[in-house]
Amino acid sequence: MKVRLPLFLVLICGIIGALPFLIPHGIVQSFDNEFRNSVLRIIGAFSLVLGLGSIIRHHMDKIKRKREHWEYSYILLITLLFTAIIGLFGGVEGTGRLPTHIGNFHFDIQTIYMYMAIPLAATMFAMLAFFMASAAYRAFRARNFEATLLLIAAFIMMLGSVPLSSYIFPKLPGFAEWILTVPNTAAKRGMGFGIALGTLATSLKIILGIERGWLGGTK
Repeated sequence: MKVRLPLFLVLICGIIGALPFLIPHGIVQSFDNEFRNSVLRIIGAFSLVLGLGSIIRHHMDKIKRKREHWEYSYILLITLLFTAIIGLFGGVEGTGRLPTHIGNFHFDIQTIYMYMAIPLAATMFAMLAFFMASAAYRAFRARNFEATLLLIAAFIMMLGSVPLSSYIFPKLPGFAEWILTVPNTAAKRGMGFGIALGTLATSLKIILGIERGWLGGTK
């Protein structure tokens, strides 16, 4: 029963998910929209509980065992509690149960997103540029013919993206754009076809019960 019920549910859900692509009837499409919205809500609710429980347990265990950088786990848990309280009880212009503001700070998730999340993300992306440059220096080495082509294409793309290059080589930005739209697009489409075929094959194996690895090793 532990194996048959999940396999049966996956088979039914797979068939229901495939029918709207095969039967373009209004009733089938409406049922698919309602079914998809309901399933997404259920999955989202379970994912929220599972994700919160997992991250809290992980960082509590990290603090208890005093693993590397365990001090930052306190910051994460305090921030998680702080944002949860604001998200659940805060509001703007009297819509929440907490005071609407303290000074210029509003109890609103959008305020946290604008003044904390966006600056932190910008800082991370700024640091990422240096890591990418370091990784590119190590990766783009002309060890063989393919690596040489990659090195030349990367050099042309980076040079063509600089506004000054249009004054030095007027045709370089257009050539860089051609590399991006023609060879790069062809490679992306080939990869897309491969990914689509692999996804289709794996989905059929899961729906038909051939692939059972998602059951956690149950045979």
